[in-house]
Amino acid sequence: MWSLVLLLCLATGAWAQTRTIDLASFDLVWTTIRDTHWQKPPAGLDWDAMRAEYRPRVEKAATQTEARAAMQEMIGRLRQTHFAILPGVVYASLAEDAGGPGSTGIDVRVLNGEAVVTAVDPGSPAERAGVRTGWVIRAVNGREWKPVIEAARSAPVLELTRSLLNRLSGPEGGSVDVSFDSAGGAAATLRLDLVAGRGSLAEFGNLPATRVWYDEKRLGETGYVHFNVFLDIPRLIPAFEKTIKGCQSCNGLIIDLRGNPGGIGGMAMGMAGFLVDQPNQRLGSMYMRDATLNFVINPRPTEFAGPVAILIDGTSASTAEILAGGLRDLGRARVFGTRSAAAALPSVFTRLPNGDGFQYAVANYISQGGQTLEGTGVTPDEEVQLTKEGLLAGHDAVVDAALAWIGKQRKP
Repeated sequence: MWSLVLLLCLATGAWAQTRTIDLASFDLVWTTIRDTHWQKPPAGLDWDAMRAEYRPRVEKAATQTEARAAMQEMIGRLRQTHFAILPGVVYASLAEDAGGPGSTGIDVRVLNGEAVVTAVDPGSPAERAGVRTGWVIRAVNGREWKPVIEAARSAPVLELTRSLLNRLSGPEGGSVDVSFDSAGGAAATLRLDLVAGRGSLAEFGNLPATRVWYDEKRLGETGYVHFNVFLDIPRLIPAFEKTIKGCQSCNGLIIDLRGNPGGIGGMAMGMAGFLVDQPNQRLGSMYMRDATLNFVINPRPTEFAGPVAILIDGTSASTAEILAGGLRDLGRARVFGTRSAAAALPSVFTRLPNGDGFQYAVANYISQGGQTLEGTGVTPDEEVQLTKEGLLAGHDAVVDAALAWIGKQRKP
């Protein structure tokens, strides 16, 4: 009898503690949106009324799942999809393995539920080991990737991809054991060294030092540019200018922003200046609670006047979206690939007291064509999906589509 009473007391105490934690989580979500949303009141809603409506539901919730559902319903009233609550198990999965500066040289995307190698850095440990695009990664250090991908099915593409890439990194001088399904479905486990990543270290403000790389080449008569982040202004802007000067005879230019999470917003204006001939055009405008920033373009002395194709995917974010969406709206570029990350501004992730993850945006960005990028993203003019089969055959379907379009344009 006393054992039963003790169990009931313990259960009641645990439930009360869970309710307290859920209420603290609700209060943090509600207060954060009230204080940081770019509109006051948020999305034109009576935010005090939202609290009065939903907090009692959280208080009465019998389970954390019910409490979470009430919070998700409240933020759903914003009708802005870049606000989300990720269940603790998903958030923990995404946050797991912070990674490190050591790199194997592999880039990866989830295609049809599989983690597929989409690029291998020249001279990297992965290339030396014979890893090829199109191979599927099954496990790293004995830990299967399929459960991670399934658990994070509802998570943003950008966050899932970062999580997977972190698992392929670590301290320089270390190594990781990567299990692949290679060409023809053959299984192989390779030990790959972790070395300094490609590019040069660059610093900006209080941000940690970041490796920045910039690649350019010719694909037949077409110029091709690919860089990983909008940082290192003293090196990247002159490199882009050199590309433009050297590409005056090109039949077109491809700017590959896949995998580019953004960076310094002003660099979008600087680069766009090499692609327009009319002053005072805008890529768009950024709206914060107390300020508006217009992304104005001014032409540079050297301009590329030919067709421009921009490549994006779910890992193209922030400044990458601003450049792609703005040039498309101005009629200066055609966009290929898949929808961008819908993170025109870096959104914030925080952990709630109940262990769930809370994502929220603090500003809005409207492209010159009136498109909301935060929570919506840039939709390509031509949607093109990478495929495992194409990559195994050495073909990048997105690049191929851009080249085909450029080939049909007349050089001015």
